[in-house]
Amino acid sequence: MQQAERAVITAELVKRGIPTIAFGRSREKLEQFAAQLGNPAHLSVAVGDAFRPDDIAAAALGADVLFHCANVPYNEMVSKLIPLGESVMEAANRLSLKVVAVDGIYPYGRRQMDRVTEEHPKQPHTKKGKIRLAFEQMIFNSRWNRTEAMIVRLPDYYGPTANQASYLGSTLESIAAGKMAFFIGNMHVPREFVYLPDAAIMIVELASHDHAYGQNWNIPGSGIISGREIVRIAQQAGGNAKPVIPLGRMGLSLLGMFVPVMKEVLEMLYLTEEPLRLSGEKYKRLIGPIPTTAFAEGIAATIRELQKK
Repeated sequence: MQQAERAVITAELVKRGIPTIAFGRSREKLEQFAAQLGNPAHLSVAVGDAFRPDDIAAAALGADVLFHCANVPYNEMVSKLIPLGESVMEAANRLSLKVVAVDGIYPYGRRQMDRVTEEHPKQPHTKKGKIRLAFEQMIFNSRWNRTEAMIVRLPDYYGPTANQASYLGSTLESIAAGKMAFFIGNMHVPREFVYLPDAAIMIVELASHDHAYGQNWNIPGSGIISGREIVRIAQQAGGNAKPVIPLGRMGLSLLGMFVPVMKEVLEMLYLTEEPLRLSGEKYKRLIGPIPTTAFAEGIAATIRELQKK
């Protein structure tokens, strides 16, 4: 699983007393994570490679739901995303498990609604958007005839576990450490962000409803906020005001000469200029209230937790 999403989803499952298996490549890291949660008796760890369905199936024996949070670096997405998803689906199909696949908003393409519902046209114009749409089509392919799946879609996110896993995570991590930080994209245009613990509540809740499978679900944030306001809250919480440098097309192009993954961010900058905002109406209508942590509270809590590490 992607570390940030695995952490909050696992923590939410454990909080609800649900027997849970945390799966990953490093036993040391998994055991450290379990220790952070207090080593609850209903949490176990399993080591394996997510690209090997045999490893997943061995770890998931006796489970009911498989949360697919695993991801690949931007610069490996075209070659590895679908094989990774197929490995997960093969294992789930073999064991007749339900699958909750965590994904983003790239397949929607450019915004065609003020609040993007699950019925928004999927017309991606970017390489990563197109491969993400192919990922969705693979997840819902009829060849997986012994499993049911859903896709939950998050906007960019933040929280103590996010770190390098999201655009905003690396910014907050640097601010918490009292270092100069970079902010990817336009700092003046308000955008949607979801606080990861809120997202985990919604994802786990969806997983418990049989009628939620076979569908896409949007996981909205608590509102929109500009980069400048995020930085103000974070610096106030962190007690420092080191420079935060916005990275636009030129900056990312230069940085991409040394860090290949940054070059891959370029085509997604449209989301910082023409941001999407997800509608949560379907969730509210069919599942229940949407948990919302105010940005001032969530960002400050994130900074405090990062400073403890």
